[in-house]
Amino acid sequence: MHQAAAPRRQDTAELRDRIEELGPWFHNIDLGNGLTTAPEHFLGDYPSFKFKAFAHLLPDDLSGRSVLDIGCNAGFYSVEMKRRGAERVVGIDSDERYLAQARLACEALGFEGIEFRNLSVYDVAALGERFDLVIFMGVLYHLRHPLLALDLIREHVADDLMLFQTMQQGSDDVAEVPEDHPFFMPGTTEPPPYFDAPGYPKMHFIEREFANDWTNWWAPNAACSQAMLRAAGFSVEGRAQSDVYLCRAAPVPYAKYGPAAVYPTRGEAR
Repeated sequence: MHQAAAPRRQDTAELRDRIEELGPWFHNIDLGNGLTTAPEHFLGDYPSFKFKAFAHLLPDDLSGRSVLDIGCNAGFYSVEMKRRGAERVVGIDSDERYLAQARLACEALGFEGIEFRNLSVYDVAALGERFDLVIFMGVLYHLRHPLLALDLIREHVADDLMLFQTMQQGSDDVAEVPEDHPFFMPGTTEPPPYFDAPGYPKMHFIEREFANDWTNWWAPNAACSQAMLRAAGFSVEGRAQSDVYLCRAAPVPYAKYGPAAVYPTRGEAR
């Protein structure tokens, strides 16, 4: 694994100024010599403390593999994947300031070869390549069209694994639901009762703001997160905490009911 060198002592003051110029930072990244990018982060040492809870889901050695970090922000996960030896790492974000932060962090840490591009998740097809691991952390609930984003990721860039996280609200239960939902329960004029069950897939729509952030649009429950992943062509291989999933590209189990094609599994011809 790559061990980044700490910034030279004489460069620390200049680096601190550059960090402040690009602030505020949402990723608190340790750049060495006691210098971090967001020491007063309201969540603490974020996202490092969160990553420690699910880092075991990912291979320790990513040698020879490619990684796409969607919504890379300041590049914390891009750097962590490079630490694990990933041969190619691409981070995309639609915020130029975040990309500048990511480039500065990589420069300060001595990580070379990580490519950062200004690109929306809806435009991932423009990358023109597929990746062994896609990181899609903390993005879904900011999107106006979340299922479309998952479809595009599966169709155009996800070749094997995807590390996925979204804000969730409601029950952590997951109920079994029928393949076909009747309009009325048999012999009655009553609608199916399970729509109100805590474990039925539900997507909560946030009309205005959540945590003073107007870009927080959606909060699925756990059942909805998993159902959406399946609908887009991912199987859930592992789970850590309540909102982090390791997924694998798989055929859509019921593609005949919708416009999505059965996406090829890894190694199949496209």
